[in-house]
Amino acid sequence: QVQLVESGGGSVQAGGSLRLACAASGYTFSNKFLGWFRQAPGKEREGVAAIFPLTGCGITYYADSVKGRFTISQDNAKNTVFQQMNSLKTEDTAMYYCAADLYRGNWRDANGYTYWGQGTQVTVSS
Repeated sequence: QVQLVESGGGSVQAGGSLRLACAASGYTFSNKFLGWFRQAPGKEREGVAAIFPLTGCGITYYADSVKGRFTISQDNAKNTVFQQMNSLKTEDTAMYYCAADLYRGNWRDANGYTYWGQGTQVTVSS
């Protein structure tokens, strides 16, 4: 049974940093995208970042709103994907989810992922 468990969320002031982690069990990183999504109250789930696991380095993609502030990375040995979030803004406040095994569409397509975690809350205050 595949499980994705996110951690690292919390409350931080604007300008601060958080590092999210998504630990996968029952699933081995391969040639399918892993992604981070977020959903704020009343808004649709949006793709934040994604990584295409390749031995040695992963190809990464970012939403324009987080480019230069967020960094997605992977640790294949620990079956974990991370998201370092710097220079956080109040508009980054949302529930953050990791997703694995993109089987259709592009990395931003939430409907294209097979597995999802339960989410971790990130709250950024001014």
